[in-house]
Amino acid sequence: MNKVEHIGIAVKNLEESNILFTKLLGTASYKTETLESEGVKTSFFKVGANKIELLEAINDASPIANFIKSRGEGVHHIAFDVEDIEKEIKRLKAEGFVVLGDSPKKGADNKLVVFLHPKSSNGVLIELCQEINLKG
Repeated sequence: MNKVEHIGIAVKNLEESNILFTKLLGTASYKTETLESEGVKTSFFKVGANKIELLEAINDASPIANFIKSRGEGVHHIAFDVEDIEKEIKRLKAEGFVVLGDSPKKGADNKLVVFLHPKSSNGVLIELCQEINLKG
C-alpha cells in the first residue's frame, strides 16, 4: 500500500456538509460525482496531500443510508492507494482478510475500488483504490 488515499465521511446532506467542510478546511470541494450503482453522491476536498470524501445516500438502499441509520453521520471508511489492486486482494485474502465483492469495480474519482469487511479489520471499513489508467 502506498498511502492513505482518502477518508470517507457519511453525511445526511451533501450540500450543507460541503458548506461546513469548505469553512473548516478553507477550500472548496474540487469535484462532485454521483455513482448510481452505489446509491451515493460524493464530494471531494483536497487538503495538502490528503483528500476527504463526503458521501450522501441518494436512495434508501444505499450502503451510506444504512450506515447513517445505524451509526449516524461520521467516518465511514479509510481508503488506501495501491499499485495493483488484484495483487493486493490476493495478498490480503491470503492474510485472512474478508474482501467484499468478487472483484474491483469502478468507484468515484477515477478509481477501481474494493472494500475489506470491517469484521476482519478491527471494525474499520477499508477501501483499496487503484487509479484507472486512461492511456490505454
